[in-house]
Amino acid sequence: MAALTERGVQARAFQADLTTAGANSRLFEEVVTAFGRPDIAINTAGKVLKKPILETSEEEYDEMFAVNAKAAYFFIKEAGRHLNDNGKLLTIVTSLLGAYTPFYSTYAGSKAAVEHVTRAASKEFGSRGISVNAIGPGPMDTPFFYGQEAPEAVAYHKSAAALSSLSRTGLTDIEDIVPIVRCLVSDGWWMTGQTILVNGGYTTK
Repeated sequence: MAALTERGVQARAFQADLTTAGANSRLFEEVVTAFGRPDIAINTAGKVLKKPILETSEEEYDEMFAVNAKAAYFFIKEAGRHLNDNGKLLTIVTSLLGAYTPFYSTYAGSKAAVEHVTRAASKEFGSRGISVNAIGPGPMDTPFFYGQEAPEAVAYHKSAAALSSLSRTGLTDIEDIVPIVRCLVSDGWWMTGQTILVNGGYTTK
C-alpha cells in the first residue's frame, strides 16, 4: 500500500472475512463509497491443503470450500452487481485443475467449483459487456506454496514445467502472472468464460 501511495496512486485497504455473503456485499459497498463503481475486480484469496482424502476432516473440508469456493462465489456475485458495464472480473484458481494427482482433493476440488461459476457468470454478465475469467498459476515462488510441500516435492515442482529451466526459480513467478492479468483487464476483454492455466507447461487441459 505504501508503495502505491508513493507512486501517487489513491489506495485504501479494506479487511473482511469473505467467507460470508454479507462480508462480500459490505466490501463492495465500501469500495463504491470510497471510489465509485469499480471497473475491475480480482479475487486472489485462497487456501491450500495437501492431505490424503482418508485423513481429511469435515472441518478442513468446510474451511477449504468456504475460502476457495464460497468466498469466490459471493465475490463474483457482488462484482456482477457493482462493476461498471464493460468491467473485468478475474479469479485466481490453480493449475492443479489440469493435473492428475493425489492429495489436493479439497484445494483443487474447491477451485474447480469456481471454474464453472466463472463460465456461468460470463454468460449472465455478458450482456453488460463484463468479461469473467479465471487464471490458474502453476506452483508459485511464494510462502503460499512452500508451507505445504516437503523438500523433495519442491524439487519436483521446480523441474516439472516445460519452461522450468528458463525460470528464475523453476516455479511460476508473480511476474509471469501480471502480464496475463493486465491483458485480460484491458485489450484482452474479448476473452471470457475461460480458465487459463499460466504455468510454463506444468499442466494442461
